[in-house]
Amino acid sequence: MRRTRVTVGLVALAVGAALLVAAIAGSGTSTHGRASGSFAWLRPAPPPTGWKVARIAGGSTFAYPPGWQSIKTDPGTASAALLRGESTDAYLNATPKQGAETLANWSRFRPQHNRHEGDQGVRLIASSSDLTFRGGRGSCVTDTYATSKASYREIACIVSGPRSSAVMVAAAPSALWGQQAATLQRAVSSFVP
Repeated sequence: MRRTRVTVGLVALAVGAALLVAAIAGSGTSTHGRASGSFAWLRPAPPPTGWKVARIAGGSTFAYPPGWQSIKTDPGTASAALLRGESTDAYLNATPKQGAETLANWSRFRPQHNRHEGDQGVRLIASSSDLTFRGGRGSCVTDTYATSKASYREIACIVSGPRSSAVMVAAAPSALWGQQAATLQRAVSSFVP
């Protein structure tokens, strides 16, 4: 009986030691700023081979896939779209920080900005702050809104780096979101402020 207790005790001690070693080894990896929940897809990385890079005034960049076109929008910004005839199936835009938007107020600022732009039915779906981007930290929202032409879903992030702060937007008509989400998320993951 004594030998069984000693064996059980040694097995328990070995399991405990193994768990302790695993915990100590795992503690070297910080999860601070790692995307989770609704933004778990955010994995900062260089663009895939063959993607083009768009650059805005101030140096911020994002990548977009083959088949997309660079389009003209506001001065100092960069935009790319997946066009089908007269329709825009997906859209990317980067803009230098221009106003009162900050990492701390982004979850309130972005929906208010959309309303001020004339968008209707603006609904915040998710938000997160202290996210890691290539060369910076950011805050992001996912929201929906409607214009006179269609309803849209977007990912909008403000990202601050050592040189500048900029806003990255990735949007698609709500009806096409399921088809375009992975590409839009990959483009946002390529963003460098």
